[in-house]
Amino acid sequence: MNARPLTENELHQIHPGEALTLATVTLVFTVVILAVVAYKLFVSGKAKLELPGGYKFEWSA
Repeated sequence: MNARPLTENELHQIHPGEALTLATVTLVFTVVILAVVAYKLFVSGKAKLELPGGYKFEWSA
């Protein structure tokens, strides 16, 4: 493989924080969505939930 060092211009065009920012935003949105779904399930008076793998949850007020 013919590797060559990057030029000063190429080095200045690399922004490693973009991937970290995107991953953080995605993580925050995922946590918020899961928190809202969990809140709606536990506040509801009656609910039934079936998850993959045979897990079943059912409760009523």
